Amino acid sequence: MSRFSSATALETVLRYPIVPVFYHADAAYTKHILQACYAGGLRVFEFTNRGANAFDVFQELVPFVQQNCPDMLLGIGTIYTAADAERFIQAGADFVVQPCLTAEVAEVCRQHNTPWLPGTMTISEVYQATQLGAAIVKIFPGNVLGPGFIKSLRGPMPTVPLMVTGGVEPTEDSLREWFTAGVNVVGMGSQLFKNADDTEALSRQIAGLLTVVDSLKK
Repeated sequence: MSRFSSATALETVLRYPIVPVFYHADAAYTKHILQACYAGGLRVFEFTNRGANAFDVFQELVPFVQQNCPDMLLGIGTIYTAADAERFIQAGADFVVQPCLTAEVAEVCRQHNTPWLPGTMTISEVYQATQLGAAIVKIFPGNVLGPGFIKSLRGPMPTVPLMVTGGVEPTEDSLREWFTAGVNVVGMGSQLFKNADDTEALSRQIAGLLTVVDSLKK
């Protein structure tokens, strides 16, 4: 189970609004990436359920994060079923992210008071997500929908917390485009980890991106 209350988790995500989206089959390598993200100032990390041994790796990451990255929220992404949501929450997931929206996963998260971040790509889905208890609504895929969709969505839905994933690049221009459009959080996958073997450079890059985001939120 999570070490954090749902309210604390949501506050942390909104305070550190860059979420790495990462999967690797090797737990030791993933720990190095986690440590680099933490050193760069990030406090939220989404490990994705995209490989046959994802659960085994996640089980190794939970105690590592607790010991070495104590303020880090470790969530699980690419969840489709209630059963997977249940077992990852029991293993220690601090939040659950979906590429889609399913009421069954929403219910498991509600029962455990675990923040649920469902994937949506229409206004109807965004509304449904809010009705089912989404802590933050994920807009996906961002590279297909674009910042213009966010701007249009903000008219009828000005207060829904939004995270966009897909199409966000680790550059000042990209961050400015998305945050100016109205997102609260961005998720970054492969674009952020192009040169991940140099963990010191990754930490420096992340610190710079957080500085950019802070300036955009003022």
